[in-house]
Amino acid sequence: MTKETEAYVDMLRNFGKSFGLPQVDVEKLLETNRKNLAALAESAKVAAGGAQSLAEKQREVLQAGLREATTLAREYHPMGSAQEILAKQTEFVKKVFDISVQGAREQAELSRQSTSEAVKIIQDRMKASLEEVRGSVSRQSAQPPKG
Repeated sequence: MTKETEAYVDMLRNFGKSFGLPQVDVEKLLETNRKNLAALAESAKVAAGGAQSLAEKQREVLQAGLREATTLAREYHPMGSAQEILAKQTEFVKKVFDISVQGAREQAELSRQSTSEAVKIIQDRMKASLEEVRGSVSRQSAQPPKG
């Protein structure tokens, strides 16, 4: 703190003492706010990691669908009855659908997990912060104002 800031804080402390107001430990409050900012940064990092994992999973699902489409295109020979051709097309659609559904489930779980982790970091920090704020305030015995 600068000298001017310290003088102002001291003036407020003395004013509070004269009326028996609780004393606030400014350093503890500043440290609490530093920890709050660190928790926000950690939460953002976890959320960003979750978003990155989600993007990777989406890429994997797309690649799996494209592999199935490529396999079907290679193996596709329009010879045979209409029923055989329709059965192959139906099998292909089912495989791609199954891949998509499984990918969506995994993406939803990844999203839920990263969101839960990010929120828990903030919740834990809020609890600790409240305790730290409580600890930074001390009651002085009430003294009548002088003067």
